[in-house]
Amino acid sequence: MYGGLSESNAGDMGLSPAPGPPGGIPSYFMASFYPMDMTMDAPLDRALLASKNHREAEKRRRERIKSHMDRLRTLLACDPKTDKASLLAKAVEHVRDLKQRTAEIAETQLFPSESDEIIVIPGDELSSSDGRRLVYKASLCCEDRSDLLPELIDTLRALRLKTLRAEMATLGGRVRNVLVLAGDSEGHQEDDAGAGGFLKDALKELVDRRTVSGDRLKRRRTVDRDSL
Repeated sequence: MYGGLSESNAGDMGLSPAPGPPGGIPSYFMASFYPMDMTMDAPLDRALLASKNHREAEKRRRERIKSHMDRLRTLLACDPKTDKASLLAKAVEHVRDLKQRTAEIAETQLFPSESDEIIVIPGDELSSSDGRRLVYKASLCCEDRSDLLPELIDTLRALRLKTLRAEMATLGGRVRNVLVLAGDSEGHQEDDAGAGGFLKDALKELVDRRTVSGDRLKRRRTVDRDSL
């Protein structure tokens, strides 16, 4: 009824009537169709965007892998056409070889280890004008401290052990002392024979004492820092 009145009024005024909804569907029904189309397009857009992001991420991942493989081929001096499986197998073999070489070097070289270590090995007897004395090889590895060496000297004097040879190496705040020791000429053979156990216990006590004092120093520094 209202639609007919509006069309007749438009004709009387000399204006062409506005086109109506297709199929004679009222306009208030048509208004509800457009939001539905927009809501249907939104998930599709999100899916397309996610697919595009995934393709780009996959492309970057493959480029990184290719770059790492090329670098690995260069380090291992491999043919550029070497496949990934052969390249990785050669890399694993190379790493194992390096680990074995490192272990062999550590056994022969004077490098400090990351953990505290005390080794005392009895050696052969040493003949001298004062008699026969038992020789020891001792290795002490711990944190480097300014008063470690003086205390080590005092410990050896207390055990009446004479230093025949000494080697020391420091690395990254750690120190290793390798000593060749013999019983003092004024001592007795029975004292020399039992000095190995006393020496190891004394060195262990020296390392433990350094650890405790180091912890106390750290706590003291923390307290001083908190009090500021």
